[in-house]
Amino acid sequence: MGRFLPAWLTGYRRDQLAGDLSAGLIVTVMLVPQSLAYAMLAGLPPQMGLYASVLPIIAYAAFGTSMTLAVGPVAVASLMTASALTPLALPGSPEYAALAMVLALLSGVMLVVFGLMRLGFLAHFLSHPVISGFISGAAVLIAIGQLRHVLGVRIEADGVVQTVVALITALPRTNPVTLAVGLGSVVLLVVARSRLPGWLVATGLARPRAELIARLAPMAVVVLATVVVGAFNLDQVAKVAVVGAVPAGLPQLPSASQLFPGWESLRELLIPALLISLVGFVESVSVAQSFALKRRQRINADRELLGLGAANAASALSGGFPVTGGLARSVVNFSAGANTPFAGVVSACLMAVVLMLFTGWFRAMPHAVLAATILVAVTSLIDLKTLREAWAYDRGDALALAATALGVIVLGVEHGIVLGVMLSLAVIVWRGSRPHIAVVGRMPGTEHFRNVERHAVETVPGSLILRVDESLLFANAMQVRDRVDSLLASDPGIRRVLISCAGVNQIDTTGLEMLVALESDLQRQGISLSLAEVKGPVMDRLAATGFGRTMAGRVYLSLHDAMKAN
Repeated sequence: MGRFLPAWLTGYRRDQLAGDLSAGLIVTVMLVPQSLAYAMLAGLPPQMGLYASVLPIIAYAAFGTSMTLAVGPVAVASLMTASALTPLALPGSPEYAALAMVLALLSGVMLVVFGLMRLGFLAHFLSHPVISGFISGAAVLIAIGQLRHVLGVRIEADGVVQTVVALITALPRTNPVTLAVGLGSVVLLVVARSRLPGWLVATGLARPRAELIARLAPMAVVVLATVVVGAFNLDQVAKVAVVGAVPAGLPQLPSASQLFPGWESLRELLIPALLISLVGFVESVSVAQSFALKRRQRINADRELLGLGAANAASALSGGFPVTGGLARSVVNFSAGANTPFAGVVSACLMAVVLMLFTGWFRAMPHAVLAATILVAVTSLIDLKTLREAWAYDRGDALALAATALGVIVLGVEHGIVLGVMLSLAVIVWRGSRPHIAVVGRMPGTEHFRNVERHAVETVPGSLILRVDESLLFANAMQVRDRVDSLLASDPGIRRVLISCAGVNQIDTTGLEMLVALESDLQRQGISLSLAEVKGPVMDRLAATGFGRTMAGRVYLSLHDAMKAN
């Protein structure tokens, strides 16, 4: 049976149990309000957030490879869910909830297929600036969307500009009691995050434990707000919006009609499901790898695809919506002493107990406190530090980050991330189209060749030695040819051109055509062309071409060997 069980389970040790039990309990305390809040953010009934926090965790534990990644509802995936479903159905309606399950199922199937195809390298498909810009833009969208719950107003708006205008217009209708609950919760949460750890450390508590307690403060704030609203019947007296009745019991298997709403709806959900899969996978792997490095463990990206795919499929089959690995919960899970995914299994079992016995406690939970929890959580996702560092180091990456963030805010989630990916690819092409080409010479008394503009080197009259520090591709082939022609025009005495290919990792068809034309034109002018330091894979491809046969005897292992053969 060991072949069918996860490796962590077959090698489980008794000394790991205490850490897993405590971590499972602590994460559950954090997961309950987050599940309710993120279901609200996704436009779904609150119980669906709880459903998405049971079977998906167990499914990931069975197939994933991270020992501490906490899987469940997260802010960005919830926003992407709302963005994908709002044009198709009315938020909160049965059709909307069914489409959320379909979205999770599609995402799960895609991730499992990617895992079976060993496409774990997709974790590197989205650059860090694009992911940072996307999450920052999504955080701004989420924050703006939650302000209506803090103000206690109802608005109908589509897009960030209309939402902001609608919020300003609705300010005179603000519910003062709801505003007091929301702002009070925000203040308490901010103080708990920024001040509470220091206060606890001052009492003699260890820093890690103090920070862990501070991360659990949202649950205390939610409980306090719920008790106050319930004790004074503020939902009736002051019209404070509350969660209301949450059905008790474990989720039921959805019907076939719920999971197959028709081909038209499936086509509409394919692209959002793909984007949710990619973004969730990239973020989950990044979080999982960061914690694995701290314990000298390894993450298998292909297995992570299977784990996250199984989690999303399990979420769909248990009445949930798309899930992925969450940074905040993973930090708490790690800090609380989780040793294996059994901590997640403990958390899932406790969530099942909550569903069966304690959903009645959520009736008086105000929307304002859940919105405050989301607001405080997403503000930490706005990544200005990466923008500053990218601007100082690489303006192209910084512009891609800023454009992605603005694209998400102005154009929407899907269009924003597509814009970011396109800009990243455009930056790569732009950089490749401007290759660094250096004229090099020999360092006196050595076999090393360096840039004539940076070092005092020896040059050979009649010889032009170039080093191309980029692959020869369609984007830059003519730039290389133009540079050679301009250098030849400036020195009519050149009789030999030697190109160092040490920085050339690939030559595409356009690059090959440029080399063929260059060799032919130089030959007509009585100038020989030689290559040096050509990498093995590049040479293997050239050897099968007419150009490779033409260059036989003129391709050298090093520039030094080429100069000796002159």
